[in-house]
Amino acid sequence: MFRLLDKAWFRVLVAAILVSLLIFLLAKIDFIFDPLLSTIGAVAVPFIGAGILYYVTRPLMYLLEKYKVPRLLAILAVYLVLILTGYIITQFIAPIAQQQFSRLIDNLPKMLDSVQQFIVYWQNNQSLLPAQISEAIKPENIMNNVEKYSESVTTALINFLSYLVSFIFALVLVPFFLFFLLKDGEKLVPFIRQYLNKRVGESFARLAKSVDHTLQAFIQGQLLVSFFVGVLLLIGYLIIHLDYALTLALFAMLTNVIPFIGPFLAVIPAMLVALFQDPILAVWVAVIMLIAQQIEGNLISPNVMGKALSIHPLTIITLILAAGSIAGFLGILFAIPVYSVVKTIIHHLYEEWMASREKKITDID
Repeated sequence: MFRLLDKAWFRVLVAAILVSLLIFLLAKIDFIFDPLLSTIGAVAVPFIGAGILYYVTRPLMYLLEKYKVPRLLAILAVYLVLILTGYIITQFIAPIAQQQFSRLIDNLPKMLDSVQQFIVYWQNNQSLLPAQISEAIKPENIMNNVEKYSESVTTALINFLSYLVSFIFALVLVPFFLFFLLKDGEKLVPFIRQYLNKRVGESFARLAKSVDHTLQAFIQGQLLVSFFVGVLLLIGYLIIHLDYALTLALFAMLTNVIPFIGPFLAVIPAMLVALFQDPILAVWVAVIMLIAQQIEGNLISPNVMGKALSIHPLTIITLILAAGSIAGFLGILFAIPVYSVVKTIIHHLYEEWMASREKKITDID
């Protein structure tokens, strides 16, 4: 038995069994954690929103403090910049996007008519399609499916509106959370460190610094990359005279925040609009998206994010699929940053374990 304890594989096996047993026991007492998770969920939206703005605006606050500006005045300047940015968006960008979006909605009936004509064409050529598909696209079957799912859609809409109200209320709290993060965010690590011994405190400080660097690299990098991709797409759409160019570029900018699948979601509406405007434009949209992704992948991302988030594409795909099946859209959105933080913590613990092991060997010698 004692010889087995010296085997690395046996220690790993015991650790895996203990972790599995812990997970099993936690699942059996989930009623204890449900109120805690509900409480965390209530503050998650304002805290996450404030955290994103914190990493976006913190460099500006540090820059102002570098020029001897008091922190409170620097925070006030940050808020003024945010207000000015919101004003520019609402006064100059939003009206154009709203006009284009309204025109897109007005043209939807024409697009739907084209889709209906396409369906009729395929119905007239049913021999080209499998029997199951031909049966599914019949108008009467489509109407039956619409009536079948209308009730569930109504329920989902009501639930969405209730979540939307809660979300808007949570957004109101974001400026207050942001203020205290900017003002006292640096005091958290020293506050926790005072309750730890010297060695553990130093280790915790290094870990907190690594996690902070990881989150900063992801949030600042992802937002900057999305912005640059949106600008590149807007320039490309304007060059080929694609309709609703600004609206489509803004949509691409938003969806590009989603790791890996964001670019694929971004190109779908642009391709559809291009097909209805002029089929040849769809080819140009694909070329523009390809060029933008090449510039982003080979020039922007390496210089903005560096190697802080060096994750293999296969790992990203696996994480997104797993997180999407477990937590839906939120899982897809937060899978990569959570994985990056966990990876940073595990790497730090491994380094600490190796350093402790080397120290023991040195002491024995």
